[in-house]
Amino acid sequence: MDDKRRLILDQALALVDERGLAAMSMRAVAERVGLTSMALYPYVGGKDSLLDGLVDLLHLELGTSVGDDLAEIDWRKRLRALGRAVRSLARAHPGAFPLLLNRAAAGSSSYWLTAALRGILHDAGVSDREVPRLARMICAFLLGYTTGEITGGLPAGAPPGPAEDRGEDERGLDPAATEAEFDADLEDLAALVEQAAGPHDGLSRCEIPR
Repeated sequence: MDDKRRLILDQALALVDERGLAAMSMRAVAERVGLTSMALYPYVGGKDSLLDGLVDLLHLELGTSVGDDLAEIDWRKRLRALGRAVRSLARAHPGAFPLLLNRAAAGSSSYWLTAALRGILHDAGVSDREVPRLARMICAFLLGYTTGEITGGLPAGAPPGPAEDRGEDERGLDPAATEAEFDADLEDLAALVEQAAGPHDGLSRCEIPR
């Protein structure tokens, strides 16, 4: 990624982290990097292209956090590591993260998550015919679940009362409880993969975790 483009995208992401996605505009980003709005266009295009650039940047950060030295690790551990990295990314960038779910980026880095999942499924023994469909299902679950967490879209299971009295974060989530629940869902995903790699043809008996 070009250094100037990367600087602009980094500042755009920082702006969204601080003030939310609604606050991001070409002018606001330009002010952060000391340029005029028009001067941004050669590097990031218009606002739609800038949003696609943020998706690319989030995928790059996800790939960096997972690392590229997992080839020798058991596919179950890789799946858990990937799931936890997606969740950590959501909590680090709650304003921008939903873009991964509702925008398709043009950059090649946007395919990183799908490619990582396909590699895991291939190593688990899932047939080539089933890999694309199962990768889409797992990707949709990971992005949907974590987006629901940070936006409040998941049902709250804690009793009424001040969040700080219950040890919850600012979104009303109990970190310990949700961590355990998410790890359990990752185990369910591993079981789904094992079933898909087993003697059954297809996923007719599999259900995505809820």
